[in-house]
Amino acid sequence: MSRQLTETPVDETAPAPEPKAPASARPRRTRAVLWAVARWTAAVVVCGGVGAGTAAGITALDRHEVPGLATESDGRWEYPVLRLPALPADRLRPYTDGNEGEVHHADLRELLLPAPAGATPDPKLKGGFVSTDAYLSLYGKEFRAELKRSLADSTLRHIAARGWTAPDGTRTTVHLLRFSSVAYAESYEDVALQVDAADGPLALPDGVEDVVLENFTDDVDVPDTSLHAFHEKKPYGPEQTSWAYVQAGDTLALITLTRKGEVPAVPFQQTVTLQNQLLG
Repeated sequence: MSRQLTETPVDETAPAPEPKAPASARPRRTRAVLWAVARWTAAVVVCGGVGAGTAAGITALDRHEVPGLATESDGRWEYPVLRLPALPADRLRPYTDGNEGEVHHADLRELLLPAPAGATPDPKLKGGFVSTDAYLSLYGKEFRAELKRSLADSTLRHIAARGWTAPDGTRTTVHLLRFSSVAYAESYEDVALQVDAADGPLALPDGVEDVVLENFTDDVDVPDTSLHAFHEKKPYGPEQTSWAYVQAGDTLALITLTRKGEVPAVPFQQTVTLQNQLLG
């Protein structure tokens, strides 16, 4: 039976109890239903069946099927057909009635967005697990020590990452951080990174001095997840950086794009939206 990506998965049995949440964690955020996501996403989810081991597919839409985009290419990247990975037996997807802990039971590496067509894979980020220090190298040196302490206190389980360079020179990295509970994931995002701060997040990517909040996030409808996106404010050096955080249950994603001149807006929004969908 087919469904839209934003529907709730099939109910199943509950997972093991989650660790006690830190006091700094706050309730899960929700977003209003906004159908304008069709303008930016290149995919919808189609359920392949019922059961914990069944994977759902995300298939690319043709331009004539997307309202307002039946014209020449707008620069979006061509991603392969995406599929949610199968789950271990008797395990549920996040946001189902039997998975109140919002745990991602699938292999974290299989939830990484794949590289688009024509991209050159990053030999250091092949879709496997990476160290905490490798992840922290994305941030300015002045932020790394404090973030490392926060991660040590947060029961971080592991980090998976993939990277590539598009034909236009845009370099992309995707890091997925899985914590022992949704409370720790939210606490790291809200307290250590402070992504909701009025003047921008506390910890900035290496080389970034000032930020602008992206507003396309209001058009991305993936229930029960949170999305914050930013781009580097002018004036900047020879390259611009755009980045986004997706918090989905026990997992936090960091998507970073860097390009000489300016980061292309459409591929950035497309990449962030698809990774959000894979986690939601």
